[in-house]
Amino acid sequence: MNIFLGDIEIELIQKNIKNVHLSILPPQGAVRISAPVHLSEETIRLYAISKLSWIKSQQRKIRSQVRESKRQFLNKETHYFQGRKYLLRIIKEDKPAKVVLHKNHIDLHIRPDTKIEQCQVIINEWYRTELKKLVPALIHKWEKIMGVEVMDWGIKQMKTKWGTCNIEARRIWLNLELAKKPLECLEYIIVHEMVHLLERNHNDRFLFYMDKFMPQWKTLRDKLNRLPVSYKDWV
Repeated sequence: MNIFLGDIEIELIQKNIKNVHLSILPPQGAVRISAPVHLSEETIRLYAISKLSWIKSQQRKIRSQVRESKRQFLNKETHYFQGRKYLLRIIKEDKPAKVVLHKNHIDLHIRPDTKIEQCQVIINEWYRTELKKLVPALIHKWEKIMGVEVMDWGIKQMKTKWGTCNIEARRIWLNLELAKKPLECLEYIIVHEMVHLLERNHNDRFLFYMDKFMPQWKTLRDKLNRLPVSYKDWV
């Protein structure tokens, strides 16, 4: 079901949940509301009206984000790692694929008949490996500071979120794209998801904990949102 507020179309999904969830989705700022089944359409409409200013603000932010073009895996193509730009060097050889990081460039060693899609898989696995080197120490650091325990964590590609937290399983998921972002942005997302182990919702209590543990979190959030976003985020 869809509802309309002027020229804004809102996808409405009602299901067996306790709270209303409002999402603004890339790449064009589509609006989605997930709501408990017992709420009337008029109640949900009034809720959406109360959030109209925020909806428009988030749509402007999403639509203004700088996006990378789809990667073609050509020599001297720009790729990102930990917030820095690197030039790609393609090295074709009849050996197993590998990625090697240098000061100003990334070497992608591939077999001569490797297709673009395979190149993407290879470099994604390299990003995954590099993230896995960083995440455990950051989680351990913040477990001691926050007094919570993360039972499990993982990395996957996500279209609309930088991270998620399964509170019951005490498991956090991190977006693979964070390998391209500065380390402090990765740390901010980890803290954000770990705070959900103290407070499920994005309410005043959640904001209190964010301010307490990471006073600069808003600056890091804005920095993350200003950085180039990969084409892969939108497909």
